[in-house]
Amino acid sequence: MTPEGALEEIYNFRWCAPDLASAGQPLADEFLLVAQAGFEVVINLALLDADYSVPDEPDLVRALGMEFIHIPVIWEAPAPQDFQHFCAAMRRCRGRKIFLHCAANMRASAFLALYRILELGWPRAAALAEVEAIWHPNLQWQAFIDCHLAL
Repeated sequence: MTPEGALEEIYNFRWCAPDLASAGQPLADEFLLVAQAGFEVVINLALLDADYSVPDEPDLVRALGMEFIHIPVIWEAPAPQDFQHFCAAMRRCRGRKIFLHCAANMRASAFLALYRILELGWPRAAALAEVEAIWHPNLQWQAFIDCHLAL
């Protein structure tokens, strides 16, 4: 199996574009597959001290030759500045192969949909369909999405 094919074993893995993938939390050994697939940047929207997290993920990712960007988004309280930091990171890494993840690809899919709509001009229905393929946002996350789309 190729590294690209093996990536599909990562929880809720999705190819978003040839140079962009999103997923839930990879296991420690799955980060090697991410590196072997040619990803240059790992953006983590989850918390580093949660039960599901990989110990020393930043060091592991860097040791594999990838840049690590951490934007800790509290599940119960996603904040507008979190999304602003995410957009800045995506702009800064444009042209590089990005692996975006959180715990279950819920935060990641919501942020990516908003980025695609607000920054890249995607149609709302197309971007939000990517979210719906993974989960149905709860009231708090739907309000977060709606608030950004109302701007």
